Amino acid sequence: MLSRTADHLFWMARYTERAENTARMLDVNYQTSLLPQSAEVAEQGWWAMLDISELTEVFDHKYGLLSRDDVIDFMVRDMTNASSIMSCLRAARENARAVRGSLTTEVWETVNTTWLEVQRLIADGVLKEDPARFFEWVKFRSHLARGVQFGTMLKDDAFHFMRLGTFLERADNTARILDVKFQASNGREGEEPEANPGQGAHNDFYHWAAILRSVSGFEVYRKVYRAVITPQRVAELLILRPDMPRSLVSSMDEVVAILHTVRNQHSAETERQAGKLHADLKYARIDDIFAVGLHAYLTSFLERIGDLGNGISRDFLVPLQAA
Repeated sequence: MLSRTADHLFWMARYTERAENTARMLDVNYQTSLLPQSAEVAEQGWWAMLDISELTEVFDHKYGLLSRDDVIDFMVRDMTNASSIMSCLRAARENARAVRGSLTTEVWETVNTTWLEVQRLIADGVLKEDPARFFEWVKFRSHLARGVQFGTMLKDDAFHFMRLGTFLERADNTARILDVKFQASNGREGEEPEANPGQGAHNDFYHWAAILRSVSGFEVYRKVYRAVITPQRVAELLILRPDMPRSLVSSMDEVVAILHTVRNQHSAETERQAGKLHADLKYARIDDIFAVGLHAYLTSFLERIGDLGNGISRDFLVPLQAA
């Protein structure tokens, strides 16, 4: 496959996944903001949302004061923000259009219709009237895109590069969510909620439940642990559980398998990096991670996943500096 074709397919999938993850975080923050809480706590939640995407300085320069509506507008509609939902969906559509011949009709129509429909929804005021409905629509369209890819695409290199973009983006976003949300928590890493009696325990429950819901993990957590939500178990579920679809190790399972399938004469080092990162996750224990420090562990993971993305671009796609 031509490098530029693979590049468009890879980034089409990454942008679609990024739009979904942004919608997930905005939805959770919006729902949480409706709960009784102090203005300071609510504001911290929205700053954390910007921190996850590394957009705090950009937002602060543009808006100055923080408000819920401004953050939502910035992360959904602002086309000057390359990570906004609208920007991601447009980029996904443009990448799909560039390789229309490599896609099935169903995949192209799904991506194209998503871009056309999101413009209509914004123009009709759905975001302002019912933000939760809009965020659910974005998530649904992302799920639909992945389902159509899986159900209609030949399992060739085009399919594999789309999947590679999806899982690399998912690993990055899950790590960012965990890192920022754990730093924003009131308790120490690994502290049990029972240690904070009364109102503090309730606040802890809603905080950790919000993290789980942002990755569709609340029901999964209940099924796996059947116990009170604790920070250590949340981290274990989202880092080390291979049967949790959005966990780091599950995402890396897919990345390693795909790299093995699409390998070429240049990709040995990238495969090695991916395999080592995967092994470190597969054989890690949550107690050891907390002993090192969760923030330090996730910071290292994000650096390594960034290096892996650069390696994939170098070996298979259009190098980032050339793009």
